[in-house]
Amino acid sequence: MKILRLFIIKKVMGVWKINKIDPFKAAELFILRRYPNCHGAVLAGSVIRGEATETSDLDIVIFDKSLTKAYRESVIEFGWNIEVFVHNLSTYKDFFKSDCERARPSLPKMVSEGIVIKDTGIIQSIKQEANELLENGPEEWSAETIKVKRYFITDALDDFIGCTDRAEEVFIANTLAELSSEFVLRTNGKWIGTSKWMVRSLKNYDEIFAGKFVEAFDIFYRNGDKNKIIMMIDDILQPFGGRLFNGFSLGKD
Repeated sequence: MKILRLFIIKKVMGVWKINKIDPFKAAELFILRRYPNCHGAVLAGSVIRGEATETSDLDIVIFDKSLTKAYRESVIEFGWNIEVFVHNLSTYKDFFKSDCERARPSLPKMVSEGIVIKDTGIIQSIKQEANELLENGPEEWSAETIKVKRYFITDALDDFIGCTDRAEEVFIANTLAELSSEFVLRTNGKWIGTSKWMVRSLKNYDEIFAGKFVEAFDIFYRNGDKNKIIMMIDDILQPFGGRLFNGFSLGKD
């Protein structure tokens, strides 16, 4: 009954709604109810960065020495959508490693920026591991990897330039945005992202460039003008030899 009193229920346009309680209080109650014996927990995500929206959820990372394997679960409690990432004291290391290998350090970032909700003396060292990984950045691309990436960007760009079907153009543009943003970030030693994190990663690298990148694709999506995208991608590739097609080979002995 005490928990129920934390909700504010009101009627909006004929529909009864439950207002969300404070996210930190919700996280504390969630851990107390679901993981009372865990050894550590941090609250991460948009709410702790001050970027929460109406649809934001709570990202909670749990550390429990007694677990045999890691898992992820999504629930709704205390008025919040909650995504919980549960680890023991070795599984998180595997996730740290795989996240860094793909250059999208989701778990290290959550742990690094997360606010401690519960700690029995383990969180500081785990945060230090995460911070060191983030500061080191992703593994540098080899010359061969850059060559392969140039080829696939060129291939998509050629399709984009020659395409006259609006529906197909839209999805080729999506592919170009992903490939070209990855190329810019990785060749500059930066972490990458997907969806909203693509833009955030570009802004972390260079806000001016990120603005031009978004503008180029926005113009195309609004009026079909491809020129800014084409020029931008040529500028991105130019320092590495420009577009690549003739003479490219993959897997040949």
